[in-house]
Amino acid sequence: MRRLGFGVDTSSCTGCKACQTACKNRHHLPVGVLWRRVYEISGGGWRRDGEAWRHDVWAYSLSVSCNHCEEPICLEVCPASAYTKRENGIVAHDPERCLGCGNCAWACPYGAPQLDVARGVMTKCNLCEEELAAGRPPACVAACPLRVLEVGDREELAARLGPPDVAPLPDPELTVPSLRLRAHRNADRARATGGRVRNREEVGE
Repeated sequence: MRRLGFGVDTSSCTGCKACQTACKNRHHLPVGVLWRRVYEISGGGWRRDGEAWRHDVWAYSLSVSCNHCEEPICLEVCPASAYTKRENGIVAHDPERCLGCGNCAWACPYGAPQLDVARGVMTKCNLCEEELAAGRPPACVAACPLRVLEVGDREELAARLGPPDVAPLPDPELTVPSLRLRAHRNADRARATGGRVRNREEVGE
């Protein structure tokens, strides 16, 4: 059976957040909970050039959700065994077993599990299993206007895109994510300089 994962072409993503909005609407997520987040990574500045000022400002967008990792740390640290890994690679979460303790959120380097305060349980992306079962793509993929977001066999995606080793994402060796990325041309600059990472929803703008 093929192992599913997300593929993102960061070289063409405009940061429109259509994927983020579609995910939130499809799953009726409460305020403050985002299963998919679109980050802006930026850097550069101004420099004096004789009598003029010139800049080397750069920016790109990165769409991230649960990466349905090969070695999911959320599953390892959950005291209630609320997480399971399906044969197709999907890391599923059972809210009926969840204690809402937050261990998974503290451990996940991607910030995928998020607390639904009203229900008192953790929540996360399930790769829209019900849509896949009906032969349709996940809500985020269907909503992307530039088709830079896709889901498919992770090995096939790897052959076309590349490894999930794009700044500012953590070392993929931590959890072996089922995510494949085509890096933006400024990804190396972000890794070298750090860059600024921003998500407007998280800073209250």
